[in-house]
This record gives sequence, structure tokens and C-alpha cells, in this order.
Amino acid sequence: MAAYLLSQGVDVCGTDSSPMMISLARANFPDRQWIVGDMRQLALGRRFDGIAAWDSFFHLDFGDQRRMFPVFRAHAAAGAPLLFTSGPRHGEAIGQLYGEALCHTSLAPEEYRTLFAANGFTEVAERMEDPDCGGHSVWLARRGEGD
Repeated sequence: MAAYLLSQGVDVCGTDSSPMMISLARANFPDRQWIVGDMRQLALGRRFDGIAAWDSFFHLDFGDQRRMFPVFRAHAAAGAPLLFTSGPRHGEAIGQLYGEALCHTSLAPEEYRTLFAANGFTEVAERMEDPDCGGHSVWLARRGEGD
């Protein structure tokens, strides 16, 4: 994702709770800012022209997903897109990554729409289990112009 965004001329700053993932990002893109941190606690004191939570947001439990929307709002500049992946419906599934169990959680699409509205975002598009995107369920919203 970072490579693609950088190839499009986008300045990228990233955060992940995994020091290993941040080390990989730093090795691949040493001239960018990479922060080891928990997205649920993110308080960078600045706003970005776009936010992507690709293959990360859906690892949070139901309550943490709900609490992330004010965090997204606090870090999104007016008009900024918000892109994230979820499941196609409310529920929880356990997958595997490198032999480790990995939880995937999703709210219902209607709840994401309610959270958008309550936090100053407008839905732009959603694609559930998009075959053109590796079967990901993808949301795109945009933060409103006002604060």
C-alpha cells in the first residue's frame, strides 16, 4: 500500500503496533515517518489529507472499532478520504497468519454508516468481498469540510 501511494506522489506516514512491521516499512522506505504504536491510542496532534487502515482495522474488537471513528476524525483534514477494510457483515472469524491465530471482526454495514454520520464522514463507496481487490470488503468515506 505504501509503495503504491508513494508512486502516486502521496507523502506517507504509517503506524503499526508491531515493531517488526515498522522495521520492514523503515527498511523499504527509510525517508518516511514510521511509528510503532497502537492505532486506538493514536494522538499525533496533526491532520492528514487521507487515512488508510488497510488489513488492520478489522483486527480490532467491536468496541474498539466503534471508538476508532473519533480517532479517525481527529487525524483527518477536512475533505480527507478514509479507506479501510472490514468484513462483509457483523461477526467475528479466526484466520491464520504465519501459523498464528488472528481475529477478524466486523460491524454491520449499517453500523459503519451510522458511525460515519456521527463522526463527520460521508460514505463514498463500499465494495463487499470485492473480487477485484482480493476478496476484501472495502469502505471509502470522506470527512466533511467543517470541523
